[in-house]
Amino acid sequence: MKWGTKYGPHYVNRLYAMVRRHMTGDFSFVCLTDDDRGIRPEVRCLPIPQLAMELKPGQPDRAWRKLTTFEADLHRLRGTALFVDLDVVIVGGLDAFFEQPGEFLIIHDYPRFWRFGERVTGNSSVYRFELGAHADVLAYFRAHMDEVPRQYRNEQAYLSAFMHRQGKLSYWPAEWCPSFKYHSIPPWPTNLWKAPVVPPGARIVIFHGECNPPDALAGRRNRRFRHIEPAVWVDEHWHE
Repeated sequence: MKWGTKYGPHYVNRLYAMVRRHMTGDFSFVCLTDDDRGIRPEVRCLPIPQLAMELKPGQPDRAWRKLTTFEADLHRLRGTALFVDLDVVIVGGLDAFFEQPGEFLIIHDYPRFWRFGERVTGNSSVYRFELGAHADVLAYFRAHMDEVPRQYRNEQAYLSAFMHRQGKLSYWPAEWCPSFKYHSIPPWPTNLWKAPVVPPGARIVIFHGECNPPDALAGRRNRRFRHIEPAVWVDEHWHE
């Protein structure tokens, strides 16, 4: 899914290329977007369904548009869908994401030392579902569009809680989708001289918070007084 100007078409094109290199057999690659210019012809571009949600001045965009993937009839698409964010680097086989048992699968959000108790929230950088099977997720949001954003910080918190209440929430094996921020960057002070690594067992490395793939490749971190060495392995995977 691509909207606005944050990510150019090369993000879509490189994601397609990484998927093609790491999947066997045929698949349909769909990009829901408001601008299909520059996107390679193998990608089927379709409009993002209307959410009819207006952000107030200064209100951050919390990716609520992702919930439109749960339309009862999403452009007549059928089958099992694996949603993957644009700003990831695929480093391992993807077939297992379609073979893992579960009705709805998502990354188990990365733990923070200050959080205690059961963590339900998933990270929606990678999730799998049957197209059209969970239309109630979107229907409830549309019916409670003022209430839900007050109760949940973002779309992944709402989505995870909704699926959890129905007993449908499952998580990928932890090693499949590591965080670049938490699992690739060496701990301080070794990050000052050791380069980020591909964590063992990784299939899709998730970039969130401080770095996108080009930042990691350049050794650039978008927070003051935090340092990383260039992650040269990004260049081996994040290309067409």
